[in-house]
Amino acid sequence: MDQDYHSRGAALCVIVPASNEAALIGGCLEALLASRDSGPVEVIVVANGCKDDTASVARSYAGHAAERGWHLQVIDRAEGGKPGALNAGDAAARAATRVYLDADVTVTPDLLAQLAKALAVPTPRYASGQVEIAAATPVSRAYARIWRRVPFMRDVVPGCGLFAVNAAGRARWDRFPKIISDDIYVRLHFRPEERIGVPASYRWPIAEGARNLIKVRRRQNAGVDEIAALYPDLMRNDDKPDFPLRRKLRLALADPLGFLVYSGVALAVRLTPRRQQDWSRGR
Repeated sequence: MDQDYHSRGAALCVIVPASNEAALIGGCLEALLASRDSGPVEVIVVANGCKDDTASVARSYAGHAAERGWHLQVIDRAEGGKPGALNAGDAAARAATRVYLDADVTVTPDLLAQLAKALAVPTPRYASGQVEIAAATPVSRAYARIWRRVPFMRDVVPGCGLFAVNAAGRARWDRFPKIISDDIYVRLHFRPEERIGVPASYRWPIAEGARNLIKVRRRQNAGVDEIAALYPDLMRNDDKPDFPLRRKLRLALADPLGFLVYSGVALAVRLTPRRQQDWSRGR
């Protein structure tokens, strides 16, 4: 790192685990580098187990980052696995406030500054922005129309694809364990009143097509079950809202096709056997 970077310091460190994300990492970094009023930012891309040129694409943005007074570091790990990538990013980070960002997520220009402000307190805090669920295929668009309206996505701070913690919050856990759902694991280290949703949004793409939606939803369910089994004390912080029948009926009447797709995916997950989980998002 250069002395100029050290002298100014960084308010935030953005850690981006990226496995075979050459097609998407550029868009992720371009959106980050378009941030407003963020001050110097440290960005660490951890290319883990990549068989493509994710690392070299990410390194091509170092000059742009330097022009902004940011520092971009790329760690190229032979080993795959998201928890290992997150731990590698944490080990290299200098800034105390951490933003954990999936490589397929794109932030809006005001999000980093709002996260930094929300987390600039001495007590433990967790923060995220407003999720814009993105989908391209007809089935996934129908699924997304309902998903963005379920209580968990509308009424709490889900942190899907992007979550941030301050220094006191990061002290709540040590290394990321080898589990399926790192986002849920971190979220449940904070009580509901310690979680902050800022107004700025970010774009979070979901799996495309029925088969991939089923695969990813099964993995999500397995991740919740795994945390409940391994870390039962964390479940006291679970604030998943109820999804009463009357609310489901309203959604079904408002969007019959979307509700049919959403319910069909949920039913398929229940009826099909659970297989060994992997880390793919099934785009």
